[in-house]
Amino acid sequence: MTTAPPSGTSGADPQESTPRPAPVRRGRGRRPADEVRHDILSAAGTLLLSEGMATFTIERVAATAGVSKMSIYKWWPSKGALALDGYFAAVENTLAFPDTGDIEADLLTQLRAFVHLTADTPAGRVVAELIGQSQTDPDLAAAFREHYSGPRRRLAVEVMQRAQLRGQLRPDVDPRIVVDQLWGACYHRLLIPDEPITEEFAAGLVANLMRGLRP
Repeated sequence: MTTAPPSGTSGADPQESTPRPAPVRRGRGRRPADEVRHDILSAAGTLLLSEGMATFTIERVAATAGVSKMSIYKWWPSKGALALDGYFAAVENTLAFPDTGDIEADLLTQLRAFVHLTADTPAGRVVAELIGQSQTDPDLAAAFREHYSGPRRRLAVEVMQRAQLRGQLRPDVDPRIVVDQLWGACYHRLLIPDEPITEEFAAGLVANLMRGLRP
């Protein structure tokens, strides 16, 4: 889960209704690579959050971004890898991890942002589809670890390590396990929806865990 950086932040809210993107017509001339990459990621994120993975294709992203398919394959080896980067570009601001100096408040803020994103916007359905497809798509699985779960996990671990240095968490606590306890529980409810993902659930997770984490 962390890898992403496991709220509130500025930026577009994926909950807002997104009109179906129209293909973009570009003028002649070579554009800077950063601009092309930005347009591709923006198109991919918009398509994902408006329609999901079922109709997501390299061709549609290329048409929406106004680029060639070869431009996309230059950076992404597969549809799944592109979808993951497009998803993260769309939700990155929302999932930024605060570090205010109060670890309990920061964990609760981040979990609430994750709960809002997955329960109240199309992003929850999209990330569940990406996790499912990564089971049979090696490129997507590698991209998920490298660009999403891995970096988000490291960010959360670093925040908790700083809290340990401040004396807010026990020094013998393994932050990596705490990450699995908190976000693993959220992903469990996302993928096996026997119970809903709610703010009350997030608050209970943090409250229960902090009883054992404080010095």
